[in-house]
Amino acid sequence: MSGTTVIFWLLAPMTVAAALGMLLVKKAVHSAILLAFVMINLAIFYIMQDAAFLGIVQIVVYTGAVMMLFLFILMLVGVDSSDSLVENIKGLRPTAIFTGLALMAVLTSLIARATTGRSVVGLEEANFEGNVQGLARLLFRDYVWAFEVISALLITAALGAMVLAHTEKSPEARLSQRVRSMARFRGASIGTAAGLPGSGVFARHNAVDVPALLPDGKPSDLSISTVLSQRGDVQETKSYALEGLPKIDEEDSK
Repeated sequence: MSGTTVIFWLLAPMTVAAALGMLLVKKAVHSAILLAFVMINLAIFYIMQDAAFLGIVQIVVYTGAVMMLFLFILMLVGVDSSDSLVENIKGLRPTAIFTGLALMAVLTSLIARATTGRSVVGLEEANFEGNVQGLARLLFRDYVWAFEVISALLITAALGAMVLAHTEKSPEARLSQRVRSMARFRGASIGTAAGLPGSGVFARHNAVDVPALLPDGKPSDLSISTVLSQRGDVQETKSYALEGLPKIDEEDSK
C-alpha cells in the first residue's frame, strides 16, 4: 500500500465526519471551523491527484480568504445570536430539499458514467505541458461555455442572496434630526422638549424617591427608578414643589 493510499484512508473518514458535524452542530462558528477543515482536506486530495494548482487555490482562496471572511462576519454578528426559523418565502424548504436531492442524483450519475467500465487514469497526460497550462486549456478552450454558464450562475446566486438578506427600514428610522426636533417641541407639553430631568430636579428636595417637576409644573414619573416604583416608595411631589412655579398652558406650549 502506497503512502498516498494511506493518507487517503486516514483523511477520508475524518473529512466525512467533519462534513456531517458541520450540518449537525448548533453553533455557526463551530460549523465554519469544520468547513475549513473539510476544505483543507480537499486541497490535500487535489495535490495527491497531481492537481497542484487547484489544491493551492483551495487553500489560499477558499480556506484562507472566504472562510476567514465567514468567521469575521460571525464574530461581528455574534456567535450566540439565534437564527430565525420563520420562513419568509412559502415553499422554500421543500424547494431546497428537492434541489439538493436533484443535484446529488446528477453528480452521482456523472461520476458513475465517468468511472464505470473505464480504467483509472491520472493527470499525467493532461499535465504534460504543466498543471496551470493544462487547466487553462480545459477551462478557456474545451469547456469555455460551461465555465461561463457557471460564472453567470454564481453571480445570480450572489444577487439572490443580497435580495433575500435585504430588509426594509422602519419609517421611524428615516426621520431626520430636524423632523424629530420639531415633533418634540410640537408635542402635548413643552415640558418634555428638552429631555426628562433627574429625580428631585425643580423641587425643594433632591431625594431619589421624589419625582422631578417638569417646567410646566407636572411631576415626571419617568424620573423615578422602576425599582422604587414597584416597591411603592415614591413620595408625593406636592409637599416638595417650588412655590410660585410658573404654569405653562397648553395653548402657550403649542
